Amino acid sequence: MELLAKQEARKAEGEAAKAAVGSYQEPLDVLKGLIARTESGYLTQSDQNLMMMADSPAQWTAMDGEALFEEARGPNNVSLEECDFGKGPGVLEGAYAELPRYFEDTGKVMDLETRLVHCMVTLQGFSPDDPEVKERHGSDSDHMKLQTYIASQSSGYAWNPPMEHPLEKAMRDAGKVMFYRKAGKADFACSTCHSETSKRIRASVLPNKNVPEEWTKAISWPAFRVGQDHVRSSQHRLRGCYWQMRQASPIPGSDASIAMLSYWTDAARGQPAILSDMKR
Repeated sequence: MELLAKQEARKAEGEAAKAAVGSYQEPLDVLKGLIARTESGYLTQSDQNLMMMADSPAQWTAMDGEALFEEARGPNNVSLEECDFGKGPGVLEGAYAELPRYFEDTGKVMDLETRLVHCMVTLQGFSPDDPEVKERHGSDSDHMKLQTYIASQSSGYAWNPPMEHPLEKAMRDAGKVMFYRKAGKADFACSTCHSETSKRIRASVLPNKNVPEEWTKAISWPAFRVGQDHVRSSQHRLRGCYWQMRQASPIPGSDASIAMLSYWTDAARGQPAILSDMKR
């Protein structure tokens, strides 16, 4: 009877979390809801991370990012509150969950990083070579502070990148080709590690793209990496994956990198984002 009660409670928790998708949820609550809905060695492999998520250092990074977002900066002395991330100037709730997307003002499909660069340069007047724009790695960089704050406003929202413009579909389709294309001295593709359940790299269980509850956690970046003691971005993770496959690193902000992120996000469509996540 006790086991049955636990199973029923777990099911109810999962259904409640599923019903809440589309509104803000704390990252830990999102992850617990996913765990309640599915048996997954990937989602449950780190009890320590689960215990630490409520006090994740990424929260401090996001708080710093909020202050930077609202501060008038750059040669033009304006804030980023006039930047449109897809839902209108300054609207952040759910915006990150709908990136990458096509922007009329640039004629391009952009991810968070490239859109942020665009606004810092065109609105605030920074030069692409200014450290505020150029330095994009590590929790102490302006970029990671801003990206973490902007993304955190989509925690619990369902991934829903638009696929109405032909370029959005083209980028997603190009990313799919890249995901399954084997290359390099090891003849690896992304799918080599992420298309089956229970694959591992050493002690770490790898996420399966075909299990949506696993894949949403896999692509929920920015995330605090415990082993590196820094918050990292999607673009940083992408380059890390290519390094592990012993392939040439994608150029940050390139169409190729955004194509891969488009496919990643589309594959998690409908699942709640965990922002900011905590990873090994």
